[in-house]
Amino acid sequence: MCPPVVRVQNVSKHFRLPHEKHTTIVDHISTFSALGGRHFEEFWALQDVSFELERGGSVALVGPNGSGKSTLLKLLANILRPDKGSITVRGSIAPILELGVGFHRDLTVKENALIYGVIMGLRRSEMKKRIADILDFSGLAEFQDADLKKLSSGMQVRLAFSIAIESDADVFLVDEALAVGDAGFQRKCLDRFQEFEEHGKTLIVVSHDMDLIKSLCEVGVYLHKGRTQFVGGSNEAARLYLEDVTARQQ
Repeated sequence: MCPPVVRVQNVSKHFRLPHEKHTTIVDHISTFSALGGRHFEEFWALQDVSFELERGGSVALVGPNGSGKSTLLKLLANILRPDKGSITVRGSIAPILELGVGFHRDLTVKENALIYGVIMGLRRSEMKKRIADILDFSGLAEFQDADLKKLSSGMQVRLAFSIAIESDADVFLVDEALAVGDAGFQRKCLDRFQEFEEHGKTLIVVSHDMDLIKSLCEVGVYLHKGRTQFVGGSNEAARLYLEDVTARQQ
């Protein structure tokens, strides 16, 4: 039996949140001397989270804002490191997280596409071969010679997403990126990810669109306040999340 492509074992991550307010001069002096002028509160974004994913599998991370989903993606992408536990990823990773970071407003759309592709790990020669398909997929071929600053923010994100999915990575980390563009573009993105799964690629997706989650992902991990509430089928994870949202609104 092949080992999991992704293994998250008892992972916890905390941050120190600064507070500047002091009620008395004594508090101010004592805090300044002990902590270099600032008071910090410890916040655990994730606590004891575990799950595994096989090659070609897909998992949805669901939960309300602040539940730790994006933090977990950044840990998987090695942008952050866990304070407790361990994460193992076998193969290369394409983090489709902060789309458009690295774009240059004064360069053309085509020039930006070439540069961004290299940032995403593609060879320049490979990008030159793929550039026409990327521009066509993004719906921006007619703007290829325009300065990037002429494009709306939505069009820029669409361009970045179209480049990112050209990566030959083994594992794709997707944070709400499927929300970009109109319904037609979203459908194309969904079809492309389903092709990835058929070719043995592994997907880890964060989205608040439960219909998308149920159609795209097999497994669901439901997080709340940094803790795992459920790991299992994506339909059940979506149902539990929606029930919890409804209950909290009443």
